[in-house]
Amino acid sequence: MLPWTALGLALSLRLALARSGTERGPPASAPQGDLLFLVDSSASVSHYEFSRVREFLGQLAAPLPLGPGALRASLVHVSSRPHTEFPFGQHSSGAAVQDAIRAAAQLMGDTNTGLALAYAKEQLFAEAAGARPGVPKVLVWVTDGGSSDPVGPPMQELKDLGVTVFIVSTGRGNLLELSAAASAPAGKHLHFVDVDDLHIIAQELRGSILDAMQPHQLRASEVTSSGFRLAWPPLLTADSGYYVLELAPSADRGTARRQQLPGNATGWAWAGLDPDTDYDVALVPESNVRLVRPQHLRVRTLPEEAGPERIVISHAKPRSLRVSWAPALGPAAALGYHVQFGPLRGGAAQRVEVPAGHNSTTLQGLAPGTAYLVTVTAAFRSGRERALSAKACTPDSERSRVPRPPPPPGAVGRGP
Repeated sequence: MLPWTALGLALSLRLALARSGTERGPPASAPQGDLLFLVDSSASVSHYEFSRVREFLGQLAAPLPLGPGALRASLVHVSSRPHTEFPFGQHSSGAAVQDAIRAAAQLMGDTNTGLALAYAKEQLFAEAAGARPGVPKVLVWVTDGGSSDPVGPPMQELKDLGVTVFIVSTGRGNLLELSAAASAPAGKHLHFVDVDDLHIIAQELRGSILDAMQPHQLRASEVTSSGFRLAWPPLLTADSGYYVLELAPSADRGTARRQQLPGNATGWAWAGLDPDTDYDVALVPESNVRLVRPQHLRVRTLPEEAGPERIVISHAKPRSLRVSWAPALGPAAALGYHVQFGPLRGGAAQRVEVPAGHNSTTLQGLAPGTAYLVTVTAAFRSGRERALSAKACTPDSERSRVPRPPPPPGAVGRGP
């Protein structure tokens, strides 16, 4: 019986060590970063939907390596005024974050997402809120798709600061607007899913969050027609060396640009580049302590963000007309178009979505004999937009025209 007793003691010791290792938190190699959950807590969301979203976020956060030296999480409510449920650093484990999310109460009120995004920007970069300088920032926004205020400008500010934006829509959001709001590519950062099926995307989204928090090599994000952002893992420290970042058009290596950065830097944004151009990037670590190999990357900027330059109105009828524009941008250059139209003398404006690659649409349900203002807007992957407007008039209805009496017989013209 002695061998079995010794074996049981060994197994018990290994289990105890495993448990103590788990309680110590994430390993030293865990990624560092600040993760902010932005949740629609307004009256536009039913209590049932809010509870399902709350459960999903708890399941999403529980397995993450959360802790003082790893990831930190915060939860902010979208309502009439933004509200922080818990700041960064308050909870030091995935289980604690999960419990805090499950305990969150719905606030109701208006859906002021733009105001909440501006607030989120302050939280992500404020040390008073527990945020840390120099670590990756990730925003996960769960929405039913609606907002009472503009979302585009504050979201673009976040992305310009290097925040990776993931959006989970429960299915009622505008595809073009949400694609522009999410980080590029939208296929990786934007999810449309029913509120009862949120668990389906949990594992994929969790992996994408971890990838964003811990780049394993030099990578590019937020690529536009005039620039892009670079990120790389911490290869040096402030005391062990510095980086030389080189950038040159692939077709003309003689016009290289160089930037020296401190050893604790993990990112840089290039601007003022040419559209639709391949660039070669080299990250060269310079250190007297150890040899660190350079990293290389090729990035192609997007085509120029040229909006509509000409609008043509045709096929005008009392209750419809056709709008065409040029040039027509394909999916590689733009997310698509939206055409907004309304009476010049006041009245409700309407909007029609047109996919990228198309350059015309027919506006229906118009009023006869009415002047309209028609605006065609191109939406780009960078979140920016280009618009052009034109006036259009519908003819009078045929029924409203009074027929002219026929001329009397023999009355061809006035005689002398």
